[in-house]
Amino acid sequence: MKEDKETNRILTQVDHNDGMTVPDGYFAQFAARMEELIPESITPPAPAVRTTWQKIRPYVYMAAMFAGIWCMMKMFDLMRPSSPVPGAMLAEAISDDSFMSDYYFNTLNENELLDNLFEEGYTPADIINE
Repeated sequence: MKEDKETNRILTQVDHNDGMTVPDGYFAQFAARMEELIPESITPPAPAVRTTWQKIRPYVYMAAMFAGIWCMMKMFDLMRPSSPVPGAMLAEAISDDSFMSDYYFNTLNENELLDNLFEEGYTPADIINE
């Protein structure tokens, strides 16, 4: 009982005003005011018409992507040294230093080259000016 009396005393001392008050008659005309604020009817925007290109564009892009990946993989396969195609043999030959020095680099020495040029009628002045 003592607790009830103390609780009642505390509740009487506390102000029950929580700050949530509305003016008198606020809800009396609430529905009418809301109807005035809401527009008559909201029409949804017409859906945009998609062209044929817009419809197939993602598929064309995806096909181009796969074609590019296929071409890249084909090039890697052709450049593989163990492949029996000519591109692989070329890759293997280029990676071999002795092949490059024997067949690719110029095998003529400088004296032979100058002799060949003099035989064809070039003079040292012509060679320097060119």
